Amino acid sequence: MSPAPDARLTHDPDVRREIAHVGPVELFTPVLEESRDFFVRVMGLREVHRDGDSVYLHTWDDYQSWTLRLIQREQAGIGRTYLRAASPAAVGRLAATIEAAGAGRGTVSDAYHLGDVYTFADPDGHELGLYWDVEWYRADDADRPALKNQAAAYPGRGANLRRLDHVNYLTADVPSTSDFLRDVLGARCTEQIVKDDGSPQAIWYSVGQKTYDLVYTEDWTGTRGRLHHLAFATDTREEILRTADVCLDAGAHIETGPHKHAIQQTFFLYVWEPGGNRIEICNAGARLILAPDWKTISWSREERAKGQAWGLKTIESFHTHGTPIVPHPSA
Repeated sequence: MSPAPDARLTHDPDVRREIAHVGPVELFTPVLEESRDFFVRVMGLREVHRDGDSVYLHTWDDYQSWTLRLIQREQAGIGRTYLRAASPAAVGRLAATIEAAGAGRGTVSDAYHLGDVYTFADPDGHELGLYWDVEWYRADDADRPALKNQAAAYPGRGANLRRLDHVNYLTADVPSTSDFLRDVLGARCTEQIVKDDGSPQAIWYSVGQKTYDLVYTEDWTGTRGRLHHLAFATDTREEILRTADVCLDAGAHIETGPHKHAIQQTFFLYVWEPGGNRIEICNAGARLILAPDWKTISWSREERAKGQAWGLKTIESFHTHGTPIVPHPSA
């Protein structure tokens, strides 16, 4: 059977997958302690370390020693995103490919509990780090789980975020970024939004078997290096519904949802943490891409105009808010 007319294979099944998953992420905030309080008290993370102007937090079922690093900065935004390689040898192979593409920034050894990290940038300037060595999370008496195949005890508070799910960046050049993800990192595009001329306006890329891990959306300001949102997963939809009430009582800004996206079918809630960064709380029952020859699903402007899966219209701030905040060029 032939694929749908708008579908195209954007990943060679014979290409070796060199990335295992998205690892820890750094987030800039101008109000460090307020952001820390939001993630611990409202989102249910645990503080595990501090150094200088940063706080390290852990989601309860992340096997790694930390999930999110909050860093004090004048403006909100995204710092380095870490990617764990599929093997020690994969670090060298992928680093050579990145170097050949002219995107390498060298190796650092000061990342907390991650060993040597090969750093590089995507075409938009977002910094990423590739690593293999990692210290696993060690639960203490305060969060020791009953089951030894679980990283930490279920927190039972706030949003109960289980793990980091994906990062959605803003980019000034979606086509170039798409080429980089496919040709250099070996990721595959599972879904995309296309303009009337067929060029991509937003792209959802997978580095493993989840339907998506790295997302890039066209930046309406033409600015480079900004963040759209950082997403964390819960176990169930019901936890997301409860999170909406938790955020309401905590005075957190609820931007939109709970609802269900048509693209990727993600059940979602979007809130802004105190530093101004958009945070998505989404369902953990992620769809899996098991087909090695998956064809990219494309969504047109007309289809997107229908709104989300159940008819909720996309609010204006979802298209305009990103961090760092910048004024529109015409303003």
